[in-house]
Amino acid sequence: MSEIFATTGTIAAIATAVVPQQGSVSIVRVSGSQAMAIAQSLFHAPGKQVWESHRILYGYIRHPQTRELVDESLLLIMKAPRSYTREDVVEFHCHGGIIAVQQVLQLCLEQGARLAQPGEFTLRAFLNGRLDLTQAESIADLVGAKSPQAAQTALAGLQGKLAHPIRQLRSNCLDILAEIEARIDFEEDLPPLDDNAIISGIENIAAEITQLLATKDKGELLRTGLKVAIVGRPNVGKSSLLNAWSRSDRAIVTDLPGTTRDVVESQLVVGGIPVQVLDTAGIRETADQVEKIGVERSRRAASAADLVLFTIDAAVGWTEGDQEIYEQVQHRPLILVINKIDLVNKAESKLLQSKIPNLDSQILTAASQNQGIDDLETAILEVVQQGKVQAADMDLAINQRQAAALTKAKISLEQVQATITQQLPLDFWTIDLRGAIQALGEITGEEVTESVLDRIFSRFCIGK
Repeated sequence: MSEIFATTGTIAAIATAVVPQQGSVSIVRVSGSQAMAIAQSLFHAPGKQVWESHRILYGYIRHPQTRELVDESLLLIMKAPRSYTREDVVEFHCHGGIIAVQQVLQLCLEQGARLAQPGEFTLRAFLNGRLDLTQAESIADLVGAKSPQAAQTALAGLQGKLAHPIRQLRSNCLDILAEIEARIDFEEDLPPLDDNAIISGIENIAAEITQLLATKDKGELLRTGLKVAIVGRPNVGKSSLLNAWSRSDRAIVTDLPGTTRDVVESQLVVGGIPVQVLDTAGIRETADQVEKIGVERSRRAASAADLVLFTIDAAVGWTEGDQEIYEQVQHRPLILVINKIDLVNKAESKLLQSKIPNLDSQILTAASQNQGIDDLETAILEVVQQGKVQAADMDLAINQRQAAALTKAKISLEQVQATITQQLPLDFWTIDLRGAIQALGEITGEEVTESVLDRIFSRFCIGK
C-alpha cells in the first residue's frame, strides 16, 4: 500500500510557510485521536480558560519534562467531527520565523504524532467524507492560484460547482442502466424498452460532457498562466517594453544592440490571467559565443510560448532581419508590436503598417515613454477571447485528470450508441454504460484507486 495511505495515527505538520524573519505567525497543525492529549501535555493555559471545541486559548508552550518555556502562543481546538479532517484537530499559533515553530513541531512528534505526508490532512478530509475529490483538488488550486480569477475558479470548485453536474450526469447514467437491466431481469413483466429515449438520454449526457471538456484549456491557462515571449531584432526596444509593462527595471536597457544575453522573466496578471513574460535576446547572426547561446535560447522560448510579441523598430522599418524572424515565429499566436513610434510621424507609421505581412493583430507603442501598454494588454485579451489561446468566461474549469476521466466517459457512451445501432443484445449495452459510470465516479472520488489518490495528494504541500 502506498505510503500516503498510512492514514492511521495522529499527524502533525507546519501549516504555514517557514521563512526567516518573515511572517508574524506560524501554525503547527495536529490531527488525530491523540491531538487533544498532545495539546494538553504541551500547552499551559493560565486562569480558568475552558478546554472545549472551537475555542481559542491563550498561553504558553512548555517542554513536558523540563517545563522550559518554548513559546507564547494561542491554541485553537476543533473536536471531531467539526474540523477540517473530521478528526480532533488542534493548532498551535506560534510566533513567526523558523525556530519557535520547528521546536513546537518537534515536541508534537516526541509526544506521539508523526510527520504528515504531503496533502495528508486533505486526504483524511476526503476519506472521512468532508470533501469530495473535486473539492480537494480545488483546495490545491486555491493555494497555488496565480491570479484573482484563478482563485475564484478554485473557490467555485470548492463550493461543489463541478461536483454537482458530474454527480447529476452519473445519476442519469445510473437511471438509464437501471432501465436496461430491468428489461434484462423482468422482460416479461415490463413494457418494451424505448430505444429512442435511451439514445436521446445518452446523447444529452454526452453533450453536457463535451461542454465540461471545453473548460479544460481555460483551467490550464488559469493554473499555469500564459507564457508570452517578446522577440525581435537587437535594439528594437524589447527590454524597454518589458520594463514599461512590468513597471520595473527587470531588464537592462542601453542603446547598444545585444545588451540582453539571456531570457529575462517577469510575472504579471492581465485581465485576471497570470502571464509569464519572457524578454529574449535579440535574434541575429553573431560570432559572439555568449550572445549566440542567448539567441538560441530566444528561439526556444519563442517556439514554446503560448503567444509571441514580435517587436520591430518603427524608426528603422521592416527589414530583412525582421522578415527572417517573422518566418520563424509566424506559426505561433502572434501580436506585432511596432515600437518607438515616438520617433516617427503618423504618416510614416501608417505606411509601415501597410507594408507588414498578413497579421491579425498589431499595436503601436513607445515603450520608453510608457505608451501603448494598455493597447498591448487589450490585444492579448482579444487573442485569448478569439480562442487562439483558450479561455472562456466561466466559473469552473476542469484539470487534466478530470478531463481524462470525462473523455473516457464520453468514449464509453459513444460505444453504447454504436452497440444500440448494431442491435446487439441488452447485456452488451450495459458494459460500456458501466464504464461511463465508473469514469464519472473517478472524478468525484466515488470510484477511485489508490494510485489515483496517491498521484493527487502527493502534489499538495505538507500541512494541507
